[in-house]
Amino acid sequence: MEKPPNSRHQIDGEIWWPALVATVVKLLLIPAYRSTDFEVHRNWLALTHSLPLSQWYSDTTSQWTLDYPPFFAYFEKFLSFFASRVDPTMTHLHHGLNYASERTILFQRLSVTLSDSVLVYSAYRLTRNRNFSSFERFLIWALVIWSPGLFIVDHLHFQYNGFLLGMLLLSISFLEEGKDLVGGFFFAVLLCFKHLFAVAAPVYFVYLFRHYCRGGLVKGFGRLVLIGSVVLVVFAAAYGPFLYYGQMQEVFRRMFPFGRGLCHAYWAPNFWVFYIMLDKFLAFWLVKLGFNIQAPKASFTGGLVGDSSPFAVLPTITPLITFITVLLAISPCLVKAWRNPQPRMVSKWVSYAYTCGFLFGWHVHEKASLHFVIPLASTALTSMEDAKHYFFLSIVSFYSLFPLLFEAQEYPIKVVLLLLHTILMFFGFSSRFPARSATTAGAVVKGRDKTSETPAFHIGWFGKSCLFGLLFVEIWGQFVHRMVLGDRLPFLPLMMISIYCALGMIYSWIWQLRHIILIH
Repeated sequence: MEKPPNSRHQIDGEIWWPALVATVVKLLLIPAYRSTDFEVHRNWLALTHSLPLSQWYSDTTSQWTLDYPPFFAYFEKFLSFFASRVDPTMTHLHHGLNYASERTILFQRLSVTLSDSVLVYSAYRLTRNRNFSSFERFLIWALVIWSPGLFIVDHLHFQYNGFLLGMLLLSISFLEEGKDLVGGFFFAVLLCFKHLFAVAAPVYFVYLFRHYCRGGLVKGFGRLVLIGSVVLVVFAAAYGPFLYYGQMQEVFRRMFPFGRGLCHAYWAPNFWVFYIMLDKFLAFWLVKLGFNIQAPKASFTGGLVGDSSPFAVLPTITPLITFITVLLAISPCLVKAWRNPQPRMVSKWVSYAYTCGFLFGWHVHEKASLHFVIPLASTALTSMEDAKHYFFLSIVSFYSLFPLLFEAQEYPIKVVLLLLHTILMFFGFSSRFPARSATTAGAVVKGRDKTSETPAFHIGWFGKSCLFGLLFVEIWGQFVHRMVLGDRLPFLPLMMISIYCALGMIYSWIWQLRHIILIH
């Protein structure tokens, strides 16, 4: 195996090649499709620029109200200083509604691209002290920085996930180096940017308590006070001004709109897809059998405040039930972290926690799969089994994002991005795990040395069957459905994607759980 480069300067230079390629692709995507999230963030620029801080979380000028934690609001405020000079109308709260001039589009697209520098640095930092060859290091950088999921969600659909995931990877990198206090600090900062990352907070708490707060009662208690103080300072910096203005109730009401339905407008491929389908199936047959079953009128997927429809047959799922389910699902990981807090396992534990949140959480967005797919990229080269799992999971996850880009002109873009990613993984993993033959010492069969062969990277019949299934789902939705059914059952293609990808996500969850339990 190729030895890691001796020069830190050489490593620093290598990281900018994948970053430069990614930047070129992002610039080419500037004129492409934009979702309503583009207007959401433009309105947040205007809101934070035009109003005093005391009104940020109570303003209702636009339907796209501020619902991220304060640090993200401060981030938008920072961007608004430059935005107001690029195009003043962009930051005008009333006249700028649904505003999208060429300068506005360029500014917002570039703001996402520039903020991705945090992701680039975190990918570099996560690999710089690992015992990787140059090829292995470059492959992980490519899996993270060239992620088609990030291209689709951030640079087409429009969000800032690369920036936020960069902070998550930065936190993990410090924990892996044994710098627990700094790692905990960055995770606290991340929570004040986007609270949905709090799903991994139990893992952080148990790990830091057992790994950092050790060394006897006095030393351990002192470290507990220290890291607790760091977290409190971070949260005080974020929420303190709103507490001063008496706005905490408005802040939390916006951040936790539990009146929304169990599922998002597009059913994220998780466990609740099957629960809802089972309820509908049971209601259908009970009506056929003569039972008086009243099916709910509202949709489970509207995503609007107040849209929390009851189930027809099965017990209604509440936010508290999903919270308990997620915590129970994470518990095996917490036990492992408590018994043996190993820095090398942090990436897998955090990824597993986000997988549990995705599968069993309340009103989960399909984009949340990035929370565990991106960190798992850093562990994909641990073994061939890890590589095979990541190969399968990343394809399923990124394919599940296809419905976000529903216009015809973006169809070739998302297909090409996924195909290139698949080719990169296949040849990258094949090079990392080539077939090897080893002679068994002292064993001779018919005058020849008996050899054993370690197989090259392969996805096996199960992986091939699953990927061919994805191909069938895509061909049906794009070409066959309209030919066979016309305008009937228009929801079927989207439902097929959600259900099929949910099967893949559940398989990944079981795989991760099994490996976490078996690793001592």
